[in-house]
Amino acid sequence: MTAHVPIRSAETPFGGRQPHAVQKALGMLEAVAQLGPGTTAKEIAAFAGVPPATAYRMLNLLVADGYLVRVPDLSGFALGRRTAELAQAAAESTPSESLHDVMEDLRGCTRFGLHVASFAGSRLRFVDQDPDHEIVAITTLSKSLHANAIGKLMLAHVPGVGPDAELRRLTEFTMCERESLARELREIVSFGYAKECQETRLGRAALAVPIRDSSSFVVGGLYLHGSAAKVQPDPDLVRFLVDGSARLTGLL
Repeated sequence: MTAHVPIRSAETPFGGRQPHAVQKALGMLEAVAQLGPGTTAKEIAAFAGVPPATAYRMLNLLVADGYLVRVPDLSGFALGRRTAELAQAAAESTPSESLHDVMEDLRGCTRFGLHVASFAGSRLRFVDQDPDHEIVAITTLSKSLHANAIGKLMLAHVPGVGPDAELRRLTEFTMCERESLARELREIVSFGYAKECQETRLGRAALAVPIRDSSSFVVGGLYLHGSAAKVQPDPDLVRFLVDGSARLTGLL
C-alpha cells in the first residue's frame, strides 16, 4: 500500500505555523471542484482568498501529495486521485435510504393511508403497507384491477396485463364499460396518475402514481387512500405523490 504523505510538514514555512493553512488548502480544493479542470493558479487564489505567492506554494504541495494534478498543457489544475478517494469514501459512508425509510418519512407528511404495491411478474402485490391505515378488502384490489386506482395504474403501464373478460360491478360507481376504461387508461399514462372514487368500496377514494426502476420502467405504484369526501386529485396531493414516487425510484 502506498504511504500517504501528509500535507503539513515541518519544512513548510506556512504548514504548521499558519493558523488557517488547512482551511486555505481546503478552499483551494473547493475552487478546483467548483471551477472545473484547467482552473489556473490565479483563479484558485482569488476563489479561496489566498495570496498568489502562498497559493503557488500550497498548490505545489497539493500536487505532490496527489490531491491535485496539473492538466496536460500545464495551464491549470484538476482534482487528483487522493481527492477522488476521499469523495468515494464519504459517499460509501452515507447509508442509502431504504424503501421503508422513505415510506415512513412520507407517511409523516400526510393524514391518508399510504402503501407501496409491486407489479413484478404481472401480479399486483402490496410490499409495504401503512400500519395505521389498513386497506379494507385488500384482496379485492388484485381481483378487480379495473375498479381501483392501483389496479388501473397497472393496466395502463404493464404490457400484457389486461382487465378481466367480465368487468365486475362492485358498487354503483364501478366502471364496467370497456371503451370508457380504455379511455381512462390512456389518460392515466398522459396525466401521470390514476384515481378511484367509491368504485371498489363505498366511501373510499384513492390515487396512485407509478414507481419506476433505475431504467425508468414502471415496476409498481404508490397508493394513497382515504375518505371519498377528502381524497381528491387536487394538484398539491398529486404533486406530493409524484415527488414521493421519485424518491422510491430504484428501491422497489
